Amino acid sequence: MPMSKHLPRVASGPLECPYEGKNVIASSQFNKGSAFTEEERKTFKLHGLLPPNIQTLEEQVQRASQQYKSRPDDLAKNTFMASMKAQNEVLYYNLVQTHLKEMFGVIYTPTEGDAIQNYSRLFRRPEGCFLNINDQDRIEEFLSNFGRGADVDYIVVSDGEEVLGIGDQGVGSILISVAKLVLTTLCAGIHPSRQLPVVLDCGTDNESLLNDKLYLGLRQRRVRGKVYDQFVDKFVTTARKMFPKAYIHFEDFGLQNARRLLNRYRPHIPCFNDDIQGTGCVTLAALMAAFHVGNIKLADVRVVIFGSGSAGIGIAEQITDTLATETGRTKQEASRQIWCLDKPGLLLKSLGNQLTAGQAPFARNDDEWPKGGDTDLLSVVKEVQPHVLIGTSTKPKAFTEDIIREMANHTEHPIIFPLSNPTRLHEASPEDINRWTDGRALMATGSPFPPVERNGVKYEVAECNNSTCFPGIGLGAVLSQTRILSDKMLVAAAKALASQSPALQDPNRPLLPDVENVREISVDIACAVIKTAVEEGHTQEEGIPTEEKDLEEWIRVQMWEPVYRPLVKAGQK
Repeated sequence: MPMSKHLPRVASGPLECPYEGKNVIASSQFNKGSAFTEEERKTFKLHGLLPPNIQTLEEQVQRASQQYKSRPDDLAKNTFMASMKAQNEVLYYNLVQTHLKEMFGVIYTPTEGDAIQNYSRLFRRPEGCFLNINDQDRIEEFLSNFGRGADVDYIVVSDGEEVLGIGDQGVGSILISVAKLVLTTLCAGIHPSRQLPVVLDCGTDNESLLNDKLYLGLRQRRVRGKVYDQFVDKFVTTARKMFPKAYIHFEDFGLQNARRLLNRYRPHIPCFNDDIQGTGCVTLAALMAAFHVGNIKLADVRVVIFGSGSAGIGIAEQITDTLATETGRTKQEASRQIWCLDKPGLLLKSLGNQLTAGQAPFARNDDEWPKGGDTDLLSVVKEVQPHVLIGTSTKPKAFTEDIIREMANHTEHPIIFPLSNPTRLHEASPEDINRWTDGRALMATGSPFPPVERNGVKYEVAECNNSTCFPGIGLGAVLSQTRILSDKMLVAAAKALASQSPALQDPNRPLLPDVENVREISVDIACAVIKTAVEEGHTQEEGIPTEEKDLEEWIRVQMWEPVYRPLVKAGQK
């Protein structure tokens, strides 16, 4: 597009390299391995360091794919991919992009969870920024190793207390920050050289780590309270000082901190919590598609959420924000269409201090519930007669046949989302749900499941994969340089994702698009986020196009692609 070469993130044309000889090959950003051209080998003094045959990126991908397949198990494949990423990032990303469906579960969940659990034993080369609570006064010094000013666009930070459903992983959670950033590059073209993965090491309460002599983190109990809050605040403040345009993505913080920290920083800086907002957005998108297929009016919908932790409350909040935005009701009025349950049963005001800050707005007044009535899930479904049942409880088989059949008795197309991860923790299998509802249920799950059969036709089950949503949101935030990430921006993102639902064209197709199409989806989501940010006056970037077609092209030219660019000596571009 005109003037695109002046945009700060355009990733085309020659790339300036400040190194030569072995240092070029040692840099994952500049290394091309056997694909260096003859001119580059001469300019950067690479002759003798490489075999003479010059190959294409496609040939390298073919070789790397064969090496990947030769690994004996998924964890070995994960380790192989981590080594490749450390050697040659273009080859790494091109390989994954070429085989995304095959490799997604290896570079991310569930295999990344195994890698995180074994972090200290598999450790070879550090990646990311390690901050620990005993060195709070040196945060600026440590962050300065990763640049300054406009060098960083996107930060993912974790304290590792609740990682991927496997609990407290201490310093190993650096890998979840790394993995999330890999997804932002794969799915939305965020530049890998403009990212920063961070772990906040506050200690760990994981006994196996505390007793492991090879554990690489602080071997002490987790620090909490005032000192913890000071640590997080010093990190956020310092990161904003050093990288004033960076977007901060909080990941896998514990239940008691995730919501609290998001509420603290969200009004002031562009930040995001994927466990809360990402899960909420992608689930909301699936719901919007289901409402369309099931012909359910938003103003009338009744939702039961079983499991009121970060994910469940995040979903409740996204539904509330959408109801408020689309119907003109207040958030308090909209929240009355949602019934939340947790370990004590239905959340009621009388639970008092047992309610978390996130749960409190969704607790029902006790006089709304039959006096002396049971508050278990079956009783709530009987009383509420919901259109929607969502599971984020990690309680296997919690959606029993009685509960599902009860729901199907009063709803033509019951919308049932067992979202708990991993697969062994799902509240009910799609096969059972399909059978118990006589093939009438509209479903989405937290893990991939095979299609189910209905009247001789296969019904594809959507996977509520956050990767179809959070990268596009981040891309929109980064490119627009938004001051904050507002409720309306998140609703716009969910609506953009819902508009791509295959079920809108064919009800037997899934409620959400496949991750293979995610880069185009990310463009749509980023476009929606940016337009909403402009409307609300949050953007700081100048020259954002106003026409839809121009805006899409403006986004595309700033998305990084895993292709080799010609290398030139620094200062000679």
